[in-house]
Amino acid sequence: MRTLTMTRTMVLLASVLALPALADEAQIKLKDGPGRDKVEGNCAACHSLDYIQINSPFLNAAGWQAEVTKMIKAMGAPIGDEDAKAIVDYLAKNYGT
Repeated sequence: MRTLTMTRTMVLLASVLALPALADEAQIKLKDGPGRDKVEGNCAACHSLDYIQINSPFLNAAGWQAEVTKMIKAMGAPIGDEDAKAIVDYLAKNYGT
């Protein structure tokens, strides 16, 4: 029992010590364009916007559509049809192949 308590304490301490490093992380600035607000408001609610830039060399309009659909249907993202279309259009235009 004591070992478990010590392990939890060490994990907590390591997490707290890592916080300053996270504060120095660069903020992702997405390209200006119609729909950017929908991407920032919906996508960033669950994950880093880094994923957009990381995946942009690989995804075309169909790929972005599949990703947004996956986020809604498989991951449970509460994104309405109108916002989903705006997100896909923005991503395909600004980060598509």
